[in-house]
Amino acid sequence: MLLLHCPLLLLLLPLASRPQKFPTRDEELFQMQIRDKAFFHDTSVIPDGAEISSYLFRDTPKRYFFVVEEDNTPLAVTVTPCDAPLEWKLSVQELPEEASGEGSGDPEPLEQQKQQITNEEGTELFSYKGNDVEYFVSSSSPSGLYQLDLLSTEKDTHFKVYATTTPESDQPYPELPYDPRIDVTSLGRTTVTLAWKPSPTASLLKQPIQYCIVINKEHNFKSLCAVEAKLSSDDAFMMAPKPGLDFSPFDFAHFGFPVDNNSGKERGFLKSSKFGRQTPSKPRVDLHKVCIGNKNIFTVSDLKPDTQYYFDMFAVNTNTNMSTAYVGTFARTKEEAQQKTIELKDGKVTDVFIKRKGAKFLRFAPVSSHQKVTFSVHSCLDAVQIQVRRDGKLLLSQSVEGVRQFQLRGKAKAKYLLRLKGSKKGASMLKILATTRPNKQSFPSLPEDTRIKAFDKLRTCSSVTVAWLGTQERNKFCIYKREVDDSYNEEQKKREQNQCLGPDKRKKSEKVLCKYFHSQNIQKAVTTETIRGLQPGKSYLLDVYVIGHGGHSVKYQSKLVKTRKFC
Repeated sequence: MLLLHCPLLLLLLPLASRPQKFPTRDEELFQMQIRDKAFFHDTSVIPDGAEISSYLFRDTPKRYFFVVEEDNTPLAVTVTPCDAPLEWKLSVQELPEEASGEGSGDPEPLEQQKQQITNEEGTELFSYKGNDVEYFVSSSSPSGLYQLDLLSTEKDTHFKVYATTTPESDQPYPELPYDPRIDVTSLGRTTVTLAWKPSPTASLLKQPIQYCIVINKEHNFKSLCAVEAKLSSDDAFMMAPKPGLDFSPFDFAHFGFPVDNNSGKERGFLKSSKFGRQTPSKPRVDLHKVCIGNKNIFTVSDLKPDTQYYFDMFAVNTNTNMSTAYVGTFARTKEEAQQKTIELKDGKVTDVFIKRKGAKFLRFAPVSSHQKVTFSVHSCLDAVQIQVRRDGKLLLSQSVEGVRQFQLRGKAKAKYLLRLKGSKKGASMLKILATTRPNKQSFPSLPEDTRIKAFDKLRTCSSVTVAWLGTQERNKFCIYKREVDDSYNEEQKKREQNQCLGPDKRKKSEKVLCKYFHSQNIQKAVTTETIRGLQPGKSYLLDVYVIGHGGHSVKYQSKLVKTRKFC
């Protein structure tokens, strides 16, 4: 039993004139009581039918009072611990006699009433120690002065108290269904689908209920109050997802779940204040809450593979803002699928396809000792990220667009692991060649600028003249043309920029010519060509392919040209 001591002076000030009871719900009388400052002078009085929130300092007890004037009165008291276990006790003692010993009918002096109450030992009705939401319910309670004593021995903490003399009609807390468990209906590597039975408060009583889900990696929570206490003031409460989108930020910033810094921030109570005890703010935690309206199935996405998460569900009465916790659950997401590693063979070109935002792993293990190893990469579409590790040590990390060649120092019996990460825009296609023979070059060398230039002044009704850059290496160049509609634009041209599609994929009728070209003077490595036999006022898409010694080709950037309509 807790031995708690608290001055009763403030409580007894209003008792000097009349017995103090729950603040009435009669509106006219309630307004009169508000004007009577003595009635609310004692902040330790619990109002009837309203939930109060308060704070406990560690090892500092707090006492609340209320009066029940008539016998056989229904009574319900609910205590909700927030972020620490509580010890609490409810007791009752008889009300002091108002009449004096001489029967004058005048109230007894204050000191005499105080002495009368403090000398009497109250009868304990209920006690509890723990962090569960706990209730005292009685259908027939005696009249008397009730006192609720609370103590936190672990740390400073918040708590909530609700008391009512009309528990049957109030029902401020949403009622739980007969099966209050949360079911995990689907489990993936990054997603978990949850389902639960609706609260009868919504389905039968038609009161406005919304459901709030809490996700974290530490433990389940027994109350929404505990969740809010755990969150720091920097954490945002997510807004309801748009229709058709269950959960997308957990962009969750810390487990895959994005935090929207502008959506509905709530300020935590652990802020340093100019007055009272200074309490440092809590660090950011992997804890997220999202309220989803009244639906009873929800998919949490963007989770980490092979990770255990705890899920809690709270039914919230939006009229009273009071909540009830379902029975929480937990689940471990599935392991990441074992990534298949592609084996590269010395001197052989390998085709690689990568999904949008995906990744592929390639392994190169030379069979003989080598001084150098060369990796040639041809990115057919958008730029890709490449990482090369030798026996676990990172040697290279770069973005590759077009054709790039990397030459690294060799090491006996070394094994090389390549990681290719695709573009965010779309799927990626690559050709890659690994070799220990420095003269083995399957991809043709390219100039830095792979654009095709058209000379506007040399345009005629039946021909266009274009130029492009070459290199010091003698290569074969083939030029192709294709008539397109006038509505053909740069966006359509960009979608067709697959540099890995060679001239063998083109129609023979589209071929203009092929020629060999190079220059030892890189400044003069420029070639021009006039394409004839075109129709007046028509648009054409021109492509130049450079073909290497190994037969692999690379396409220059396509060029859209148009002949003159009148000459």
